Amino acid sequence: MAPPSLPPASSVLATLSLPSNRLAAARLAPERGGAPVAAQPEIDHYRILRTDEVDATDAPLTAEERASIIATAAAAIRSTGDDFAGTARMAAKLSIADAPAENFETVAAVIATLPAKSDMVNHDPRIRDDRESERVVEEERNVRLSAFLYAASRENDNDFHLIVGQNPQGQEEVYMTMEVSGLPQASADTFDKLKSARDSFQGFFGDKTPGATYDFYDPPIPIRVEGSLFFDMSHAHGQSPGPPTLHPHMPVIWEVHPISGIEFEPGPNA
Repeated sequence: MAPPSLPPASSVLATLSLPSNRLAAARLAPERGGAPVAAQPEIDHYRILRTDEVDATDAPLTAEERASIIATAAAAIRSTGDDFAGTARMAAKLSIADAPAENFETVAAVIATLPAKSDMVNHDPRIRDDRESERVVEEERNVRLSAFLYAASRENDNDFHLIVGQNPQGQEEVYMTMEVSGLPQASADTFDKLKSARDSFQGFFGDKTPGATYDFYDPPIPIRVEGSLFFDMSHAHGQSPGPPTLHPHMPVIWEVHPISGIEFEPGPNA
């Protein structure tokens, strides 16, 4: 049986390899006077497990899309471009909270500080789901933490949907959604930060960025991430987002959205 963080073999359509810089960093760190990165597992690549898993509200793969992934390992692409193409709570999603970043040790520690879903659903004033819906006071928070990227997909609005969890070596299995946003207009105050985060994400994965279905990463990829808290009102009722394999361990529909900074494979002092 596969570990809980990995999808069942029946859902894996293709396997790819993504180079890692961690082994080289571990060997170079002592020469640079830093603590060895070797405390993390020394690996030279990650496996990308390209699956047929999608969010409950998304259309499943067509037979043609499934056959194409199996034959070519190329992601199923249902949206293109970098501009944000959604409408739900657009004003909030494309804004960055006006607050200093709070530092956390784990995803679970972030979740422990979040208001209950019922409080947000019954919020006064009511949280609308239209494009002009701005942040409410509970969302005026930025968080920063070291964590691990377990899976990711690309949504139809051009956001990259990241499933972020805790250290696979000994910490509780719990995950939270964090999103690399599609871009606002170039004149927006947040454009530069959101573009930098998007460039970092796409630069790390190159031609292996995820598509309409979830890619899983084995082992999960260490990241350092910062962004604004966001309550996903559009999923307050019905099935919440997340790949079926990890969904049982995703206790909240709160997100970090948008990600305003992300670093892959950070050093020990990041």
